[in-house]
Amino acid sequence: MVLRKNILITGASSGLGEGMARQYAARGRNLALAARRVDRLEALAAELKKAYPGITVVTRKLDVNDHDQVFAVFEEFREELGSLDRVIVNAGLGKGQRIGTGRFDANRETLQTNFLAAAAQIEAAVGIFRKQKNGHLVVVSSFLALRGVPGNATAYAASKAGISAFAEGTRIELLKTPIKVTTLHPGFIESEMNEDISKLPGAVRAEPGAQALVKAIESETAKAFVPTWPWSVLSKLFPFVPAPLLKKFG
Repeated sequence: MVLRKNILITGASSGLGEGMARQYAARGRNLALAARRVDRLEALAAELKKAYPGITVVTRKLDVNDHDQVFAVFEEFREELGSLDRVIVNAGLGKGQRIGTGRFDANRETLQTNFLAAAAQIEAAVGIFRKQKNGHLVVVSSFLALRGVPGNATAYAASKAGISAFAEGTRIELLKTPIKVTTLHPGFIESEMNEDISKLPGAVRAEPGAQALVKAIESETAKAFVPTWPWSVLSKLFPFVPAPLLKKFG
């Protein structure tokens, strides 16, 4: 297994991104952390460098919906660290609203951030990997990418289905090259999107969730449902759940 020393994580100021940053810092990896909330990024970086003085942690303010900035920041990180060995496309939103209720603004923002902005990050990462002739792209999708769902999750699920297909196409294009692509499909993991996990089936707390994500990333498999139990099993059943039952829980 290739040791990926320099790791870029977007959306790293909280939630899954922060959790993965902590896990990788403990493993002695160098980190490039990007997010909009630079104050939280800098506080996290200072904490990690104090706890693990042997690592390098660099930060940049990044709004992933500014696509030109995505390419510029990724290149700045590459220059500062010397290479980018792994890029984790993690930044995302979960603020969709029910269709036709006058909240297209929320659905549009979710679709733009989770699909177009993620596609920009993939383009930027793979462009760097092609020049390096090596690298590992990780795209954080969702279990809900498996099918359309009702309610506030409609735009979210659609955006994650779209980026999953984009990542899969990228992976197939890069077959027989040294560049690897992994798509993660997390279930319910405690984060800012899922702050109250008490009523969510199969939900896990933030730290074990981050541990499961990193374990899946390190395997460099093409696709992983995280945590494996129960989401790998449920992934086989979910496409066959009757629409009326989905509507009940929407």
